[in-house]
Amino acid sequence: MVTIKIKGYEITLPIIRDSYDRRAQQFRNNIIETLRKIGLTEDDINIKEEISAYRNAPASASWYVDGHHLYYSYKIARKYVENLYIVSKVIELEVKALLAGQKTIAEFIADFSEERDVEEKRVEARALLGVEDHVTDIAVINAKYKDLAKKNHPDMPGGDTERFKKINNAHKMLKRELE
Repeated sequence: MVTIKIKGYEITLPIIRDSYDRRAQQFRNNIIETLRKIGLTEDDINIKEEISAYRNAPASASWYVDGHHLYYSYKIARKYVENLYIVSKVIELEVKALLAGQKTIAEFIADFSEERDVEEKRVEARALLGVEDHVTDIAVINAKYKDLAKKNHPDMPGGDTERFKKINNAHKMLKRELE
C-alpha cells in the first residue's frame, strides 16, 4: 500500500483490483454524504465522472458554501478511481476538522476556494514554466521555476518584472495543486 501526504494528512491508497466503477460510485457517494454534514444538498455538489473508472484521469469535486465556489482535484494516482478516493478522503478529513472545531468555516473556504477555470489556468501555468501538461512531480516544477525566476528576476540584467510575477503566480498555483 502507498501512503500519500497531502494537505497535512497521511492517506493510505487502497489496492483496488476490481469493481472500479462500483468503487468510484461509492467514493462519489461518500463525497456527497460528507458534504451533507455541513448542510449541502446534492444539487450544490458537482463531481466529475469518467466513462471508465479504470482510466488514467484526474478526479475533482466542486461545491458551493456561502456563495463561494469550492473545488478540489487530484490526478497523481494511476486510475480515476484512486484519484477519486483521494478527493473523497481529503474532503472527509477537512469536513471532520471543520465539525470538530479544529478549523473555521473561513479557513475551510480558503483551503478549497478556486476559480471556475482553475484547470485551464493550471495548463497555462505548466506551459509558462515549460513543463508538459501531465507533469505532477513538484521537484521538476520547482527546478523549472527556479531557472526561469533566476533569468527573469528584476535585479538581473535583462530581467522582466511582469514575466517574473507571472512565473511566481504559476508556480504558486501548481504548488497548491500538488502539495
